[in-house]
Amino acid sequence: MSKKGTEAKKRGRRITAGRRPDFPHRNLFIDLFGGDVYAVGGYIRDLFRGAETPEIDILIARRRLEDIIAGLEKHGRVDVVGRSFGIIKFAIEGRTYDIALPRRDTALKMNTRSHKDFLIDSDPFMPIEADLKRRDFTINSMALRLTDGQIIDPFGGQKDTAARLIRTTNPRAFPEDPLRVLRAARLASVLDFRIDKAIYEAARKIDLTGLSVERTNDELFKIMLQSKRPSRGLRELFKLGVIGQLYPELSAITLVIQDSTFHPEADEQGHHTVWAHTLLTVDQAAIISTLMSFDQGRRLALLLAALYHDIGKAKATRWDFKHGRMTVTSNGHDIQSEKMTRKIFERQRIYSWHGYDVATVTPLLIRTHHRASELWLNRNEVTKRAFNRLAAEVRGEIGLVVGLDAADRAGRKRRPVQTLDRQARWLLGKFEELRINIETIKPLVMGRHLIELGMVPGPDMGKLLKKLYRLQLDGIFETKAEGLKEAKKLRQRVRK
Repeated sequence: MSKKGTEAKKRGRRITAGRRPDFPHRNLFIDLFGGDVYAVGGYIRDLFRGAETPEIDILIARRRLEDIIAGLEKHGRVDVVGRSFGIIKFAIEGRTYDIALPRRDTALKMNTRSHKDFLIDSDPFMPIEADLKRRDFTINSMALRLTDGQIIDPFGGQKDTAARLIRTTNPRAFPEDPLRVLRAARLASVLDFRIDKAIYEAARKIDLTGLSVERTNDELFKIMLQSKRPSRGLRELFKLGVIGQLYPELSAITLVIQDSTFHPEADEQGHHTVWAHTLLTVDQAAIISTLMSFDQGRRLALLLAALYHDIGKAKATRWDFKHGRMTVTSNGHDIQSEKMTRKIFERQRIYSWHGYDVATVTPLLIRTHHRASELWLNRNEVTKRAFNRLAAEVRGEIGLVVGLDAADRAGRKRRPVQTLDRQARWLLGKFEELRINIETIKPLVMGRHLIELGMVPGPDMGKLLKKLYRLQLDGIFETKAEGLKEAKKLRQRVRK
């Protein structure tokens, strides 16, 4: 190759994509901005993968921000979310596009611990190649011109996509933006790509402790919710040093062994650790959440419960002489795991997801994750009272507690579950047979009812309400009227 040809390749030789981009409003962008509008990032990568991408990022060159806004606002809603950065959100017919001008991102200091420590240089006349250079990985550092489908690929993104390889666009990628370490794990997990060896070496030198919990939660949740096997992303987080820095409770269980008789599952090196079991449990929970048709909020609650259900074993694991031999036991780890998970959620500011109260429900699932199996083991003599109490403890989320129990059992096997097992089916059937659900376990007698009986609000009323609820769950009464009769009897006993 001639020197001139080599230099052209370094600058970013244009390659015909072989297909034109096809997405809503493509023609509108072309009509407004001609040959200066490009699709960028993951959309191009997924074109080569033959996959659909719900989000399309647009780059518009050779236009001032004001001119772009003036052109777009005639057709939809325009929100300028970063005027100094040259970033616009354009909403039209129920779809939102992220639109940007070419820019450079320069870290004010290396190994920055904040996403705010950047000098953003937006320049409409900057070469497209310069904008692509600032991006994280080569597979995301491509642009596609809308008018003719030409690709600008100065860093070999098309080749890496074909090789299913995640490689940094430039060596400064991680020091300039530490969140990219987590993003590498997420992309490897969601896309099922492998990570370039150089990334592991660079990532483990990066301080991640200053990253915002909102951004780290976002990457973790995407691994959990978007991966076919979330364990892939979790393993990458471990190998990249993220688990050690950001999730010490998970790091601890990588070193906690389990009794191989009860937990035959092991990692690649043959270690029977809690971590190995946790990874399998999370993968099985992902499948089970689909089998049980959970919405996004409940799906995340189940997956986080699977991830943290055994972290208490780091504190509870002991050697014990049982059944004629020394055995590894973890008595009380469910309670420890619940307490630790509450602290994690507080630290990570995990509250709700898609309107679902993940912060409340997940610890309850963890605390009760052995209770469903106890009902099964005692199925010949167990009463409705036990089913009622379990349902009440998990706020009526019967499907979730049964799902976690099933995932925990399946976490002893590498083979992915195909359907709910006999135990899970029996439990769900029994709750249905007994007509126990989120509605039936609601308290029949409320504070306002006791006030109508002449009782004054206070600690005594609170104690009485709790006792009445226990009696309701025990089947002593099944209607509000019967409950009020019990309330009167209890008050009379107290007065005597």
